[in-house]
Amino acid sequence: MTEPNRPSPADIRAYRAEHPKMREREIAAQLGISEAALVAAECGLTAIRIDSDANRLLEFAPQLGEVMALTRNESAVHEKIGLFETPKTGKGASIVLGENIDLRVFPGAWAHAFAVTKTDGEDVRRSLQYFDSHGTAVHKVHLRPASNLEAYHRLVKEFALEDQSQTFIAEVPAPVSVTETEAVDLEGLRDGWSSMTDTHQFHGLLRKLKIERRAALHAIGDDYAWQLDGSAVEAMMRGSAAVALPLMCFVGNQGIIQIHSGPVENIKTMGPWLNVMDPTFHLHLRTDQLAEIWAVRKPTADGHVTSLEALDARGEMVIQFFGKRKEGVAEREEWRSIMEALPRLDLTVAA
Repeated sequence: MTEPNRPSPADIRAYRAEHPKMREREIAAQLGISEAALVAAECGLTAIRIDSDANRLLEFAPQLGEVMALTRNESAVHEKIGLFETPKTGKGASIVLGENIDLRVFPGAWAHAFAVTKTDGEDVRRSLQYFDSHGTAVHKVHLRPASNLEAYHRLVKEFALEDQSQTFIAEVPAPVSVTETEAVDLEGLRDGWSSMTDTHQFHGLLRKLKIERRAALHAIGDDYAWQLDGSAVEAMMRGSAAVALPLMCFVGNQGIIQIHSGPVENIKTMGPWLNVMDPTFHLHLRTDQLAEIWAVRKPTADGHVTSLEALDARGEMVIQFFGKRKEGVAEREEWRSIMEALPRLDLTVAA
């Protein structure tokens, strides 16, 4: 049974056939359905429902060999080519710490999954696609020419579900509130912020004070956070590329965070998109959807570290950058210099 006023699987397939060049997310948006519903309509044809257990995938994935791991949110797409190496699984959180594929996984958000085969002439593309309960993509694993095809087929056979229905009923997401806590305990915020010895303590501080990240950034004071101009992300990337400075680039959603560690080289803009097209790292960022960009200083046991944090209109993190460093080593002066030289937001114009 389909949701009221939602197209049937046959309607979905017909629309898709009429628009072969349109991207899947665009088709789903045009039809008013989730991306998972679009994929589910192909079950028995080009898609197979499989077990959505994130940890089961992580434990099997090293057998696939070289793949492309894709994580995205509404405004950023992060792609890494490499191996799923040394996964460590847990009920609440799991990690993959490969040379190229570096993930922080939150299995509770992984609700649906499909093995998808697309054929375009002689070109056959295979992928494993994972979605949350609302039908929003969490993570995708795309096979490459060097992938172990035999292992992929074995995974699909072992993970296949009895339920191969073409309908998809999305769980309705709770309304998103953009109202933030008006009263910020500034003394508590500054005391807690200045007392941090590790950047990972920041989330606990926000939870303790019951404030959103955006409210904290606005309140803390410009000795710890200052707002940047809209051109700052590209300026930072080009400045880092010019001196081959290794970065850490984080893109995530509620189910996963994917990390690139290393330099960026081939930077290109196309309309609102800021792109990196390097051999093992591709990034596609919608700069027009970045509502606020911040330079943020957080104290650690190794001295303060500086990050660039871009938020969307809801105050959600779109993308985050650090200068790459090892635990126990101070932040690179080159990174600090680049960040402190970035153009600041002209608050007189913004007002």
